[in-house]
Amino acid sequence: MRRAGITLLLGLLPLPLILGSLLLGRKGLSPSEVWASLFGGEVSETARALVLRVRLPRILAASLVGVNLAVSGAAFQGIFRNPLVESRILGVSSGAALGAALAMVFRSGPAGVQTCAFLGGLLAAGLAILLGTAFGGGILVLVLSGVLVSSFFSSLVSLVKYFADPYVQLPGITFWLMGGISSVLWRDVMPLAVASSLGVVGLFLLRWRLNLLTLSEAEAQALGLPVRRLRFFVIALGTLLTAAAVSVSGVVGWIGLIVPHAARALVGPDHLFLIPASAGLGAAILLLFDNIARTALPTEIPLDILTGLIGVPVFFVLFMRQIRRGGGWK
Repeated sequence: MRRAGITLLLGLLPLPLILGSLLLGRKGLSPSEVWASLFGGEVSETARALVLRVRLPRILAASLVGVNLAVSGAAFQGIFRNPLVESRILGVSSGAALGAALAMVFRSGPAGVQTCAFLGGLLAAGLAILLGTAFGGGILVLVLSGVLVSSFFSSLVSLVKYFADPYVQLPGITFWLMGGISSVLWRDVMPLAVASSLGVVGLFLLRWRLNLLTLSEAEAQALGLPVRRLRFFVIALGTLLTAAAVSVSGVVGWIGLIVPHAARALVGPDHLFLIPASAGLGAAILLLFDNIARTALPTEIPLDILTGLIGVPVFFVLFMRQIRRGGGWK
């Protein structure tokens, strides 16, 4: 019951942050203005446009990106049985970065950049899976394949940046690589919501199988589990979540690594609780980071800078806490 209660609280945690985020910005709004904008009351057109066209899609996108990265990170840490694995392990972010960079060089619009980033992420993960499968399909082989593909695509991104116009294209590529959701519109939120729903619901339906996959491969097979096929389904769903998130937000690190650890410390390793807890905590943390990014300075701070500056010390604290308990990562 205690774990269920904590999971429920974490699942509800984004709600007050969403409401508070609607009030925050360079132009502050009162609760009455936000209420009237949402439910058709009398309010200035400026306030209504600010709430409905600018802040609400951005807030929903931040929540969904946090959910996607955290849940995919939790799933990948489980199936790879590695606490240092995160949502970008199969090269999804590097592939998405290459797709976005190429789209910018060829002067595609925002929708083209997002589509190319999504397809690039899927392509990179697909190559990592094919490479890993060709050499046996074991956990270590898949991880190493992801590292190789990620490094290769990162080199291609550097090559694209080298040939990009330094005054027109290069700044856009660089800013995209630092992460941010300042340009999100409603047309970006709907595909992200569909991908989030498919991925999160799919992984939650596989929750007890995910628990068995955390055992050794021999033990899982002895229990009648089709390990290779199930691992492929989990990787496919996690890749869908990550690619959809990165295509909207750009490269955002640490969420897929730290949030699953924090959720696991609060509710334990059972994916019945871990998946919804990671989703709620991921949405809340990315909302918090996004609020800091858009209000702390006169110019917006890229998300990946914030997640790195805050994520590194938080991860260190979690690591030292686990070491003091004498258990390693579980």
